[in-house]
Amino acid sequence: MSIKIIVSYDGTANENDAIALGGLFARAGAELALAYVRHTYEPDHDRETLVQSQAEELLDRGAGLLGDPNVARHVITDRSTPEGLRALAEREGASVIVFCSDSHTAKGHVTVGNSAERLLDGAGTAIAIAPAGFADSARAAAIHRIVAVGDSDGGAQTTAESLAGALHATVEPVADDHADLLVIDSRPEAEQGRISLSSSAAHLIEIATCPVLVVPRGAGLRFDRAPAAVGA
Repeated sequence: MSIKIIVSYDGTANENDAIALGGLFARAGAELALAYVRHTYEPDHDRETLVQSQAEELLDRGAGLLGDPNVARHVITDRSTPEGLRALAEREGASVIVFCSDSHTAKGHVTVGNSAERLLDGAGTAIAIAPAGFADSARAAAIHRIVAVGDSDGGAQTTAESLAGALHATVEPVADDHADLLVIDSRPEAEQGRISLSSSAAHLIEIATCPVLVVPRGAGLRFDRAPAAVGA
């Protein structure tokens, strides 16, 4: 069964980077869905219909950027974006939620936005964050070097090896400027199947110049060996 991944998309600054990172995972065999979180229902029926239609059109644009007109789309309503995405992931059986970096992030760097930050403390799904400008980078087309950060009984190594096999990449031992993707374990003290970052892992994300994928404790992801065709 394919890994299910939700891409958070609202059409604002850097959101195309999340689409590009989702497309990368799709080429590793993942099944993608796009999600937009509205925060309130409109009391007026006509206004509600208009706002819902605008949200659906926004996700249609995201599907166009992805190059997959058939990708699943979800417009959900929740006062909290992270809680809305968490509930959607649980309902859909998704293993990963993908975010872009904060809108003020310098190109080529990663900044954890508010929604991703909330989920990096206790979520049961992996969290991926694209660096600013990722959609226009060579890494969006292909990655070659994946680095697993964590100990041997965590899920990062399993995930990195699976992705490397699906994307014809290699797993490298050192997280440096040549890495194309960092797969980061939760700390050993974390609850099994939940995310909790160590201070060193949080610092590594702060200085990262490539996408990061943080996995819950002991929850390695296994991607298909036959990459999916996206944007072909």
